[in-house]
Amino acid sequence: MDPRRIVIVEDDPQCSKLVATKLQAEGFDVVVANSGEEGLDIIESEMPDLLLLDLILPGIDGLEVCRRLRRKHDLPIIMLTAKDDEIDAVIGLEVGADDYITKPFGTRELVARVRAMLRRVKINREHTEPLEHLTFAELDIDIPKRTATVQGEIVHLTPKEFGLLVYLASRPNVVFTREEIIRDIWGRADGGGDLRTVDTHIKRLRRKIEEGRAVPWSIATVWGVGYKFQMND
Repeated sequence: MDPRRIVIVEDDPQCSKLVATKLQAEGFDVVVANSGEEGLDIIESEMPDLLLLDLILPGIDGLEVCRRLRRKHDLPIIMLTAKDDEIDAVIGLEVGADDYITKPFGTRELVARVRAMLRRVKINREHTEPLEHLTFAELDIDIPKRTATVQGEIVHLTPKEFGLLVYLASRPNVVFTREEIIRDIWGRADGGGDLRTVDTHIKRLRRKIEEGRAVPWSIATVWGVGYKFQMND
């Protein structure tokens, strides 16, 4: 079995070196990032098994990194906080971190928490059925068969349209930017390209699943940001 890969996002080189050295000695594969931006880039390319995330970072802080990751990843996250950051640590848990440990901490305790977290994730995944259906009022999405049924009628979608629908509907009320969509659906790592492509595909998708139908959900535009799948009042 390949060693578990852990990404450390920490701007204190002394702390990151100490933690990385201990984890490597315990058999983990470790990658270190010095900023939130670098950490996000590494996670997209490396897809680690666990993230150790410092709360206070230059540029994008740990809370924002956590928010962005939770939009599309279930990566286990342990936040590293200072003693006077208890409120921020609680906020970190609320935005998606799985655990936190307060500095200064012993490396043995940290390793124990990492191992415990990885065990929990392994157990949860072994007992979790893969996502095969997304069901809302008057909408059923069969992911293995790649079909979408609206009000009992199969709607014929292109591969990109179906991918967009699954992407948005699997995370209701989460707003995705055009850059995120074009990166994740079109596979453009930098999120670049003609963003109007996203708008065009969203328009076509809406026409097929919403137009002329009284349905209790919609793909909503969040002006200046992007799109989300939402249940209507």
